[in-house]
Amino acid sequence: MSAAVYLAKGREKSLLRKHPWIFSRAIEKVEGSPEPGDTVDVFSNKGQWLAKAGYSPHSQIRARVWTFNKQNIDQNFFTKRIQQAQRIRNDIIEQGKLTGYRLIAAESDGMPGVTVDKYDNYLVCQFLSAAADKLKQTICDALLTCFPEHNIYERSDVSVRKKEGLKEITGVLRGNEPPKFVVIEENDIKIQVDIKNGHKTGFYLDQRDSRFQAMKYVADKEVLNCFSYTGGFGLYALKANARRVINADVSQPALNIAKDNATLNNFDISKKKAVFLNADVFKLLREYRDQGTKFDVVIMDPPKFAESKAQLNGACRGYKDINMLAMQILKSGGTLLTYSCSGLMDQVLFQKIIADAAVDSGRTVRFVERFEQAADHPIDTAYPEGFYLKGFACKVI
Repeated sequence: MSAAVYLAKGREKSLLRKHPWIFSRAIEKVEGSPEPGDTVDVFSNKGQWLAKAGYSPHSQIRARVWTFNKQNIDQNFFTKRIQQAQRIRNDIIEQGKLTGYRLIAAESDGMPGVTVDKYDNYLVCQFLSAAADKLKQTICDALLTCFPEHNIYERSDVSVRKKEGLKEITGVLRGNEPPKFVVIEENDIKIQVDIKNGHKTGFYLDQRDSRFQAMKYVADKEVLNCFSYTGGFGLYALKANARRVINADVSQPALNIAKDNATLNNFDISKKKAVFLNADVFKLLREYRDQGTKFDVVIMDPPKFAESKAQLNGACRGYKDINMLAMQILKSGGTLLTYSCSGLMDQVLFQKIIADAAVDSGRTVRFVERFEQAADHPIDTAYPEGFYLKGFACKVI
């Protein structure tokens, strides 16, 4: 008989709404001796069967629900989940001619703790919970059932694994070692992805829709692309015939890839058209402001500022500072495209920060468009935590 978790009185409400997390304080007792990552049956305080979940004794999220139905958590289970995830993405894959996209978005695709990004014929995985880690090989078998002839590479080099009692790990799981770069295409733009060393699983797939939407603001404009990484927004700006794009990032290796990406797409990379500037963005913005340098468009896509609630106040100050500076270096009628990927910062708070930045900048600012994570990063209705990326297009007067 499998191990079981019994919830404290009244704590089954979230599960009845199909939320996949069970916190340690919601559990009254554990029957059996489940090991980290084992599948356990979940019962209400009155003994009503509720779900099957992956057990994680080291985490505050003590169990993550695999299914609310009585079924085995085996290769067939994961194969069906992967096929379902692919089906709901087929239309956007076809529309954007995508060879790089998020295949599995963890809880939002019914696979808690599992992220899978597809880059051409490589599947790059993160296993971020004890249960996902324990079932890693079974999940790989399911992936290859759905995507034969693909290679599978692990990028579980994420600090959140420590909360699950797991070490960070990377490496080949199936097939071949990745080449230095895998080239993907999205919206007729080619992008080199460093699977082994790049940010996240190699690239910011979640900003694809925002990159595309940005194109309407940049034609014949002077564009400053802050925190440019490997040039995603810059590539779209060049494709949309921006007059000049300055890609600014603190990482020279990332800028080198950005330049190579522009060359790969046959864009003009002469200095009158494209600049790849190694700089601390915070200092650079102040220098531009003090020099009186102005831009038509500023793109502000910083890394995550808040990893925990304790960091949220500091993150708010950081977002306010960079957006205030961006507003101050925009020409009258210019456009600020600004984003936050910090899941702990909700859209309402981010909008308030932009409003506060507008007051401090001394400029009149109007919100004209909202942005969210790309459509291959869905949000299950029962799991609002799946919404993390938000952005705004603002006109600065």
